[in-house]
Amino acid sequence: MSVSPCPKLPRVTLEQWGVLQAVVDHGGFAQAAEALSRSQSSVSYMIARLQEQVGVPVLAIQGRKAQLTPAGEVLLRRSRQLLGDALKLEELAQRLEQGWEPEVRLVVDEAFPNAKLMEALRRFAPVSRGTRVQLQEVIMSGADEALIEGRADVAVAPHVPPGFLGNKLCSVEFLCVAHCQHPLVEAGRELSLDDLRRELQVVIRDSGVRFKRDSGWLGAEQRWTVTSISTAISTVASGMGFAWLPVPEIEEHLQRGILKPLPLAQGAHKHANLFLILASPDLAGPAARALAEIIEKVAVGV
Repeated sequence: MSVSPCPKLPRVTLEQWGVLQAVVDHGGFAQAAEALSRSQSSVSYMIARLQEQVGVPVLAIQGRKAQLTPAGEVLLRRSRQLLGDALKLEELAQRLEQGWEPEVRLVVDEAFPNAKLMEALRRFAPVSRGTRVQLQEVIMSGADEALIEGRADVAVAPHVPPGFLGNKLCSVEFLCVAHCQHPLVEAGRELSLDDLRRELQVVIRDSGVRFKRDSGWLGAEQRWTVTSISTAISTVASGMGFAWLPVPEIEEHLQRGILKPLPLAQGAHKHANLFLILASPDLAGPAARALAEIIEKVAVGV
């Protein structure tokens, strides 16, 4: 019977990489020691041992401040990924011990039809085994930021940010509309972009901070910016301005004749793809997987 060789273990510990990160993030040895509740001498010793073990200097002292060397910048960047993966591994172990996760963080772009979102949550409730759902509704890059910053377990987003994998969930149609008595509707003719430029456009602000995007036509000289699709619908339905709005959310207004599609020469209809994204497919717990599966089924009408 052959015996597998023992795996080679790293000489530098995760703790040492964490201390290096603290020195860089907090601006020095003394600040890192305070943040980590350690003595400054122990922080200095761990950094010295780390540099000895990796064989290259990672920090250079300039005046009273420690600066990363070029090699240190590369190693620090990789160590952040390493520590992040280690923390996710521990989270997975806790989830396996506890069974289903105590909480799933769901981030959904507001373009996803609200009726389908509510149906997915209704189906998830009886199989959730007590798992709480923390729902955050966002606009445009808000889902990207939540994934990148580790604030989402499951996301429905209009983009798949770098470093993540996602499946196309559905396509949502946006229609350019205005109140039935708006001058653009009462013009009774095909409209051009020049016609739109002279009127008030209602646009929806990107809820993200770091990766803000401008989406859609923004050519009107007058623009009012709101923070949600529901507010945009209310604004336009009250007679103020025009906007491109998701058809599933304005169907009732269209059926009742409150809102009317604008007869544009081009661009009256737009489509936005939405993607279902698991933040960590390999480490996702059973509750996150179950919720994602239900959302996918509801989106395709199963």
